[in-house]
Amino acid sequence: MNRLVDPGANVAAWVGVGMAVVIAISFLLIIPIEPILWFLALPAGLLIGYYANQRSDRRHGPWGRIVANGVFAGVVTGLTLAALLLAVKVLFFAADNGYRDASAGGSLSCASGSDCVYARYRADGRGADLAAQGVTDAGSFGRFYWGQQLATAGLLVGLGGAGGLGGGLLYGLFRPKLGSAAGVADGRIETPRGAPGAS
Repeated sequence: MNRLVDPGANVAAWVGVGMAVVIAISFLLIIPIEPILWFLALPAGLLIGYYANQRSDRRHGPWGRIVANGVFAGVVTGLTLAALLLAVKVLFFAADNGYRDASAGGSLSCASGSDCVYARYRADGRGADLAAQGVTDAGSFGRFYWGQQLATAGLLVGLGGAGGLGGGLLYGLFRPKLGSAAGVADGRIETPRGAPGAS
């Protein structure tokens, strides 16, 4: 991968993995509000895409490498979000045994897994909408459900990649220029001999 992206982009990708884990745990398990995961995928990719180039000190360019660094780190972040989303969905899908609180009508009569998730959807009043889309039993519901989850996972990867692209472009537009005061101050750029401040 180092032939396509800088080592700094690999480091940024791992930072993106950590960020994705924190986001997924926060909004899939602790406070289960899945749409927040979708909304955070783009800015997460944006931050990681920018950081990938900052970490690589890509002030020299070229643009192709800046874009590659950003997209790579953003896609890795999006892939991690997608993988964690699917892992949580598999866990809860397989473990659903139809339990409901007595105040909600009591436990559903169903077989664990797809049958119970389908029964839960129907109990929530979504049976007619599902039937309109050709979902009439647990088997067809499973195909419908996982098709939706895979589409959402693909969206997360796309948002992460788009954010990474945006972050790379922002870095390219606003990156520190060669010969900037910051570069001279921290010793990365030599002051020409004879210039004020030269040793």
